[in-house]
Order: sequence, then C-alpha cells, then structure tokens
Amino acid sequence: MKTKVFIPILIMLNMQVFAQQLPKEEKTRKERLIESPLTPSKAAFYSAIIPGLGQIYIGKAWKVPFVYAAIGASVYGYVYNQKELDRYRTAYKRRNSGYKDDEFIKLIPDKDKLLEGMKFHKNYRDMSFLFILGTYMLNILDANVSAHLMQFNIKDNLSVKPKFEPDLFGTDTNIGLKVLVKL
Repeated sequence: MKTKVFIPILIMLNMQVFAQQLPKEEKTRKERLIESPLTPSKAAFYSAIIPGLGQIYIGKAWKVPFVYAAIGASVYGYVYNQKELDRYRTAYKRRNSGYKDDEFIKLIPDKDKLLEGMKFHKNYRDMSFLFILGTYMLNILDANVSAHLMQFNIKDNLSVKPKFEPDLFGTDTNIGLKVLVKL
C-alpha cells in the first residue's frame, strides 16, 4: 500500500517541477503578431486560401463582410450577365432556324439587335470575371498590408497638426502644418 501512495506523490512532484521550469508566456496574441516577421506572409496566405481569413488572423474581422460583399457582387454580376447572354443567344439561334416565337420578338424584331445584346452582356460578364479576380487579389493585398502596418512603430513623440491663422488686417487666411518632434 505504501507504494501505491508513493507513486502518485512522485508524479505530482515531477509535474510541479516541470511546470515551474516552463517559461510563462507573458505576451498577448497581438504582441506576438506584431513582433513576428512572418505575420504579413501568413495573413496573405490565409486570405489566399479562404478570402477574409487573413483579416481574421490579424484581428481585423470587421473587414470580412466587405470582402465577401465585393466578391459576392462580382459573382452576382457574372451569373446575371451569363444568364442574359444565354437568353439572347437562344433567341438568336431560334430566329436563324426560322422560328418567330422567342421572348424578344415584340421588343426586338431585328435579329441583328440580338447580336448587340449578346455582345453587351458578354462584355459585362467578362468585366465581372475581372472584378472577381480583382477583389480576390485585393483581399490578399489588404491582409498583407494591414499586417505590415501592425508592425509600424507609432509613438507619441511625433505629431502633425493643421494650423489656420486668420490675417487680422486683411481677408486672407494662412494655412499650414505644424510638425512636432519630441526627442
């Protein structure tokens, strides 16, 4: 019986010694992100994998709805213009086959105008695809730049204030900047 009690006591003592040897982590998550030189590249990588994840990683989750709104609006424009292009193309093909029962017959009696409608929606569909790619790339760039700006050292010893002085003897106003650097 003595051995059964002795073994748990040794295990508890070893755990306490081991816990005392580990250094306690005193820095917050934000401080670790600011000090790590890999933070911008990780944020960009996370945003490349899942849009908005890089913004969440650096603590700017308020930007995520804007990322998804921009990408979603671009996707909506792409899908809408693709559907319209298909409608115009179907109507044009039916008219070339000799049918006069398409949905645009009263609105657009000339089949050459259907080609213009197809060209219009094709152009906007292609622009929407470029907007999808652009917003995706801006999402990655925003995560990277925001992470870099987190590491930018901002101290209270530098200030810039606008200065307005009215001219007491005339109608002019002097405008300038006041720069204060404390050493």
